[in-house]
Amino acid sequence: MRSSRLRPAVAKNVKGGRPSNADRSSYFARREAAKVLRCVLHGDARRRAVASIKSLVYSPCVRNKKATFALVCQTLKHLPILKDVLGATTILNGKWKKQEELIYVITYDILFGQAIVLMGAAEKFLLLQKDALQSALAKLLVKKKVKQVEDLLLLYQTPEVTKPRYVRVNTLKLDVENALCKLERQYMARKDDMVPDLLVLPPGTDLHDHPLVMNGSVFLQGKASSMVAVALRPKPGWEVLDACSAPGNKTVHLAALMKGQGKIIACELNKERVKRLEDTIKRSGATNVEVLHADFLNLNTKDPLYSKAWMVMIKFQLGGTKDLLAISSYVLREVRAILLDPSCSGSGTSADRLDHLLPSYTAGQAADVADTERVNKLAAFQRKALAHALSFPAVERVVYSTCSINQAENEDVIKSVLPLAASHGFQLATPFPQWPRRGFPVFEGSEHLLRTDPTIDMEGFFIALFVRKNVINGNQEKQKHRKPSKTTRTKNPFKNGSWTFLHQRRGGRNSLRPRKNVKNKITSTPLFFTRMSQIMLYPPVTGWGRTAQTTHFVRRRIHIQ
Repeated sequence: MRSSRLRPAVAKNVKGGRPSNADRSSYFARREAAKVLRCVLHGDARRRAVASIKSLVYSPCVRNKKATFALVCQTLKHLPILKDVLGATTILNGKWKKQEELIYVITYDILFGQAIVLMGAAEKFLLLQKDALQSALAKLLVKKKVKQVEDLLLLYQTPEVTKPRYVRVNTLKLDVENALCKLERQYMARKDDMVPDLLVLPPGTDLHDHPLVMNGSVFLQGKASSMVAVALRPKPGWEVLDACSAPGNKTVHLAALMKGQGKIIACELNKERVKRLEDTIKRSGATNVEVLHADFLNLNTKDPLYSKAWMVMIKFQLGGTKDLLAISSYVLREVRAILLDPSCSGSGTSADRLDHLLPSYTAGQAADVADTERVNKLAAFQRKALAHALSFPAVERVVYSTCSINQAENEDVIKSVLPLAASHGFQLATPFPQWPRRGFPVFEGSEHLLRTDPTIDMEGFFIALFVRKNVINGNQEKQKHRKPSKTTRTKNPFKNGSWTFLHQRRGGRNSLRPRKNVKNKITSTPLFFTRMSQIMLYPPVTGWGRTAQTTHFVRRRIHIQ
């Protein structure tokens, strides 16, 4: 970080009329920092932040991330001083009021930062006002009875927050031992003692430009955030629904825990966040994630896409004729686990989001983030979302998590859905039993809930795990040992031809072929078979007898509006 001492910038003339690459980089970094500042300050004023400072700076559209991040942080840190200094002049009274954030950034550079190059209209204008700015700063120091800018900053109480740097190893691309070996060449790194695939590095470690981060081998993810997917414990081959998935860190963590097997439906309503979700998935290398741009609350729990099956239309052209036989079949496809991390106040991650740099926090209004009206609206949405997740008929495990420390968004939400959960056969289970900090004792069973403390753990998270009772009681074991029923005959709804569905055995070759001398009869297997599903879903299939010359598969998905 740059020094906060009063160090006037020196105006540099551009040699030969052409700025250097460093000068151009600084010029664009100031513009990018101004855009981030505008978004952050407008969101803070409305108490509705679009994203954290880090998320905005490290988005793909920002080129010079390191310089932009430093400018944003330092400008916010000095913002009370900059406002007082600019308020003592007439700079923001004219046309520059519309570019207020850019004026803040350039003024910071002139008073406390690096040498300013005479390129850009705003830079040239403010350099002409340099004497007035320095005079206003000197008067402010006298008025506050301090000698240095550092002493002036202490008056505004903007504390520095330090926490270890956690990185999660993406085991889809790299194993933990290799990641640890590579990071230990530059940093002190160790494995976390509780969360698998999580590494701990010293506070302040900057890995944003590290090759392992850039290629998706490791993700910058906090410990509490990394505990959420682990609490769900999805198994390879499962169907999992991530209800509010953007930006996607937990989504790709699920994919890694499932070893790239099975299916993850990543649901996200916000169009802009969908793009970031897709970028995260692409960088992780996960191939079993399907992005669904939809409102989770509008998903029909009885829809075959989530509770039973996809519909597959299979058309066979019969040999020697032009007749087409269309057969509709459901292939078993159940969502067995749901991760619900809904929108929340974010009160538990204010330090990680650098909220202590925002004007609302500096002015002693940090409690306003947990404003009663806003939290009540969020809690109402969270209750609806959790109740909806518990209503999916085939789901066995549901994890509800927030990055909030408010009881209204955590224990109160869980308490409100307990009767509904019980009616669907769910009960609370204990994620990470060895974790010492549990839920507030406001109802019986709150000891199953998990909390992280923003003071002790440097972030405040909440995790609740629901597990369906029949899974605990061993109903799965009964299904596991159930023998396939005998082939049954049903009335053929089609007039032309008749077909036999044969259960695909290991080593068998034909799964579907015409059968002669059978009229108005069709033979089908029960819905719980799997080998047949694979054959129908993954074409092409050949060798079905002489009468089947061509085979066409059409996969019809159900789109959610």
